[in-house]
Amino acid sequence: MIPTTTPFHPVTGEVDLAGLRANIEKWATTGVSGLVVGGSTGEAVFLDEQERDRCWAVAGDTVPDDLTLVAGTGAESLRTTLRLTAMAVARGFNAVLVQPPAFYKGAMSDEVVRDHYVAVADAAEVPVIVYQVPTRFSTLDFPTGLIAELSEHENIIGIKDSRGSLEKVGELVTQTNRGFQVLVGSGSLLYASLEIGAVGGILGVANLAPAESADIHTLFADGDRAGAGALQERVGPLHNAVVAGMGVAGVKYGLDVLGYHGGAPRAPLKPLAERRRDAVIEHLDKAGVLTVGATS
Repeated sequence: MIPTTTPFHPVTGEVDLAGLRANIEKWATTGVSGLVVGGSTGEAVFLDEQERDRCWAVAGDTVPDDLTLVAGTGAESLRTTLRLTAMAVARGFNAVLVQPPAFYKGAMSDEVVRDHYVAVADAAEVPVIVYQVPTRFSTLDFPTGLIAELSEHENIIGIKDSRGSLEKVGELVTQTNRGFQVLVGSGSLLYASLEIGAVGGILGVANLAPAESADIHTLFADGDRAGAGALQERVGPLHNAVVAGMGVAGVKYGLDVLGYHGGAPRAPLKPLAERRRDAVIEHLDKAGVLTVGATS
């Protein structure tokens, strides 16, 4: 699945809903399983509730029925998380991705975090996916035992693990309940994670290489390990250089190059420095995703 970026109008700074719709229409044809709207790559922490809801409305009206729609609804308070989750359900989303409350980090014991997720899962009318946010961000690092406990809840169906550790993925696969879905957030680990029992990924790099990312999963499922591995060798460096190395600004500039609506991040994040832009084009070219008509 693609954790979609959020385009902003270059003059007003408002969410560019027409640009988002155009992006979604293109992504929906690439073979991906679905879209996540309102995650880290989408700068959700910079969006107010009304903006998130408008993005969800566009996605709900645009995405074909055969694709899965996941909304990022995590917030610092349980009350807000529940409200955002209900809003996403009303827009027709199939599941929610919930990041942990982390501002009062010292107070977030395993018991507090467990109770938070159980309360969300008990109230949600759609399945809940736990989000292990990249640990370089302001977040919590979940103990595997806590996730194993949460995996016993019938409405907590999986986790997106963005720590970038294959060892941690293996722990989650082996220690959680059967049927609990482990999804990775690192585009450099998709193939290796599938080999050890993960079921897929929610990949920032899939904004830039959606068909290639989806094909890794499809080829692996079809038993074509060589084909999947060859694609991983193209997608992995793109993830490392642009997604991990340059962040949201790099991904958005890459989208501009590829003919999508990327644009600048929302302040205080800065656009990608001009001196780094040629490197993005170079990495897109090496990954084989530059298309005729793509511009810099």
